[in-house]
Amino acid sequence: MATPDAYETLLDEYKRASNVSSASGVLSWDQQVTMPEGGTPARSKQLSTLSAVHHDIITGDTVADALAELEDADLTPEQAASVREIRREHERASAVPRDLVEQLSEASSDALPAWEQAREDDDFDHFAPHLETLVELRREYANEIDPDADPYAVLFADYEPYLDLSKAEAVLEELRDRLVPLVAAIQASDADLATPFDGEYSPEKQESVSRDLLDDLGYDWDRGRLDTSSHPFTSGNQFDTRITTRFQPEDPLDSIMSTVHEYGHAQYNLGLPREAFGTPLGDSRDLTVHESQSRFWENHVGRSEAFWDRHAGTLADAFDDDLSARDVYEAANQVYPDNLIRVEADELTYHMHIILRFELERDLISGDLAVEDVPEAWNEKMEEYLDVTPETDSEGCLQDIHWSHGNFGYFPTYSLGSVLAAQLDHTMREDLDVDALVRNGDFAAIREWLGERIHQHGQRYTTPELVEEATGEAFTADYFLDYAESKYEALYDL
Repeated sequence: MATPDAYETLLDEYKRASNVSSASGVLSWDQQVTMPEGGTPARSKQLSTLSAVHHDIITGDTVADALAELEDADLTPEQAASVREIRREHERASAVPRDLVEQLSEASSDALPAWEQAREDDDFDHFAPHLETLVELRREYANEIDPDADPYAVLFADYEPYLDLSKAEAVLEELRDRLVPLVAAIQASDADLATPFDGEYSPEKQESVSRDLLDDLGYDWDRGRLDTSSHPFTSGNQFDTRITTRFQPEDPLDSIMSTVHEYGHAQYNLGLPREAFGTPLGDSRDLTVHESQSRFWENHVGRSEAFWDRHAGTLADAFDDDLSARDVYEAANQVYPDNLIRVEADELTYHMHIILRFELERDLISGDLAVEDVPEAWNEKMEEYLDVTPETDSEGCLQDIHWSHGNFGYFPTYSLGSVLAAQLDHTMREDLDVDALVRNGDFAAIREWLGERIHQHGQRYTTPELVEEATGEAFTADYFLDYAESKYEALYDL
């Protein structure tokens, strides 16, 4: 029987490793937001060193000995969950050599500015050597963890450890089978949805609107901030979570939806138990659950008619435009199959973008697709799934930041998160009049519901367990598909 000391020792070591990761997160945020362009060589070394320190702590004898002592211990459910999560991280990290961890960190840090320059110059060849290096390193990483497994499945488990890749594939296939005919029906319809935005909208006015919306949603500025970056993202923990957005002069809804999306990520982080900071019980579950929070706020709140009943006037005042709530609602929900950019895609065709990326990166990792052939393969799949071909690689295979981070296996969680968001929304509406709360600006009630069902648990439950705990049902795509068909059939008079 283990003594309580082993558990306390394990948590102390894990907290040290968590603090190192938090520090790396701040340096990564700085690199993408405020760091001078010339800072990359030093930043790459800094992040590489911190990755190695984290690896050394997690794989060290102190953690290994404590886990061994706790193997058959009589633990509380909360303690058992923490040990489960730390053991999983320890076993995966121990399989990967320290020098490979450093190589991956340095390679991804070097790749980021190369990707940014390549996208700006529409020059895939500038980024290709970095992508080649990251693909090779990630293959090696997967092989070290489990040489007998599908390497892409190993990488996917870094982001979604408790839903099998086969489940993700089944969900993506179900979305494709139901959404493709829905999009086709929308294209064939005679509906003429409003397009009220015409002209250019200054970044200053757009930022003012974003801040007003964050104020109304209840963003805690004492623990957060809003900045701009080339690709919107969220970074932080329950004490300090920062979000970024970007501004398109001709499309103010792009920055608004990005801001509301990132607010959802931030609210999850800020809602985690403060007393459990640095432990698995104080960390978010995984990317499927994280994405469900951002997709809930973006799609089920930010794209709702109730939200624009409340905030069309906010936009009208900021932009000096005559904007009705219905017009903005229709503009926020228009379906554009020919949209080239994932983060600007509508709620339906977005998932075709995810399927495309999933298939390409899986072929990259398996070796069935060479890096040099990525632009051509990308364009072929864009034509197949969305009936449009990018004219430039900047609008095509260079548009996303994820591969510059070496994040292969990440993309499926976007669709999985959207599916879970709809399931949570369905359950929430059994308890709350969500539209009335949104229309009246009573977002606290919504935050509290999500806090009780999702945020407060940290990593106590696995993903399937958490979904059951929050909704009373197993994870399913049914609610998303029903929601999508009902909403868009009404919008387009189908």
